[in-house]
Amino acid sequence: MRMDGLHIIQGKRKLQSVWMGLLFLLLMSTSGFSQTGPKVSAKVDTLDIKIGEQIQYKITVETDSTDVVFFPEGQTFSPLETVEAIMADTLKNDNKVILQKIYSLTQFDSGAYTIPPQRIAINEQPFFTDSFQVKVADVVVDTTKQKMYDIKPLIEVERSTADMWLTALWILLGLIVIGGLVYWFFLRKKPLTEEEKVALLPPYDRAIIELNKLEHSKYLIQDEYKQYYSELTDIVRSYLEEDVHVTAMESTTSELITKLEMLQDAGELKLDDDTIKQFQKILQTADLVKFAKNKPTTSIAEQDRKLVEEIVTKTHEALPEPTEEDLLLDEEYLEELAKRKRRKRIYWAAAIFAGIIVLGGIGSTIYFGTKKVSDTVFGYPTKDLLEGEWVASSYGFPPIQIETPEVLVRQELDLPKETKDLIKELQAFSYGSYVGIFSVSTSSITFKEQKEDPQFDAVIGSTLTNFEQLGLKNIITKQEEFVTQSGVKGMKTYGTGTLERTNGDSKRAKYNILTFGGKGFIQQVVITWEEEDEYAEQIVDRILGSLDVKTQV
Repeated sequence: MRMDGLHIIQGKRKLQSVWMGLLFLLLMSTSGFSQTGPKVSAKVDTLDIKIGEQIQYKITVETDSTDVVFFPEGQTFSPLETVEAIMADTLKNDNKVILQKIYSLTQFDSGAYTIPPQRIAINEQPFFTDSFQVKVADVVVDTTKQKMYDIKPLIEVERSTADMWLTALWILLGLIVIGGLVYWFFLRKKPLTEEEKVALLPPYDRAIIELNKLEHSKYLIQDEYKQYYSELTDIVRSYLEEDVHVTAMESTTSELITKLEMLQDAGELKLDDDTIKQFQKILQTADLVKFAKNKPTTSIAEQDRKLVEEIVTKTHEALPEPTEEDLLLDEEYLEELAKRKRRKRIYWAAAIFAGIIVLGGIGSTIYFGTKKVSDTVFGYPTKDLLEGEWVASSYGFPPIQIETPEVLVRQELDLPKETKDLIKELQAFSYGSYVGIFSVSTSSITFKEQKEDPQFDAVIGSTLTNFEQLGLKNIITKQEEFVTQSGVKGMKTYGTGTLERTNGDSKRAKYNILTFGGKGFIQQVVITWEEEDEYAEQIVDRILGSLDVKTQV
């Protein structure tokens, strides 16, 4: 009993010392408002508003005209939001100046809020205003005139096709460009070159033109007799193959003369013996030039060309007139030749098109990597999520504001009785599953007992236990502070683990558990994904960048 009495006495003494300190600070603050020093005051136009209405908060400073004054800047009135700040009047009175600044404040959630004291710096010396208690009331709805309806369920809408149309447009433009190139270089009817025009002429006309070109060549001037006689014999042999239909190109001199004599004896080629003998002599001279390096005189070479031209003319005249059957065969041959040319162009076009695709695929693979190209062509779940249409929404109460690739769906959880006895309300939303390729979930819990400090460790431990029950082993856990974009602080628990699958395989997984809370409530966001999934990493970064919570219950 004496010890208890001693503790009570010590507690009273500590309380007295605290009150003495507060009294001292109050006296110091009062001295700041004395007549000789600067004067700072604050007032509001009302202490009761409805949701969305504004409060006019005015700060007045009376000080020396040479003093430097700094007013509050930014969101310093939290939990109320600053709509705008206006510098009002500046009045001078002798050596004194009166400065006024008006702040428009509002709040969109009902409840009782305290506007904290505001810090005004005068010559770097701090002065603080009084705090104000503000009540924000709900907007009253006349239910006799306005009917109340249940919350409508989620409606599945068709996915936006804007990206699909853009992709299809780019593919169409690419195909048009490739098709245009293929048509221009392979399928269009090009103007014939001189060589192609000559190739389309009848064998006799083509042979005469080629003999005339040989006449004006520089082979004899440059002592290139071998080249001269090679072209000379090729011209006449080619003509005989096409017009007389004998295998002349691959025949020796004696074999070719024998074939011509046989045609002469059969009456199919009306040539005299002298013409055949002249032709044999020219072929023998050509053989000596090509194989024995014999060099006839220029006059003999020119004479041999003239004789070959006469032989070609006599042979052409000696041929019988073609029958209708021969003409039809020639037409069929020309048609078949044209078809071959068209098929050849198509094959070349297809080969070039395939080559462009292959080279494009190889280049893309080298530049972007095999996985990215494969994921782009064949698709990958997290890549589709990342590049899809995201949804920004608030979930639960107190609300969790978050942007996700898909809408989170409300979950109905079956809680044990002892848990239900502690929880006033639990609202959970999720997409995917912890054992899947990617998942994100939110939960907002309000408790029946309004405790001062939320039990973060218990909630985080429960989530990790849930991971273990689903097959996540070797869990590595780290923790650090996390701050939302509006400045709300929470706990970030993150790490990795090995997920054992039912088929015996395993995969590495990563997780983030973000926990926030206040008096009587806890908010949590859980994200899981496969390790080394670069698309999932980008999704997580975007989600964390958009995450915000409301801490007013």
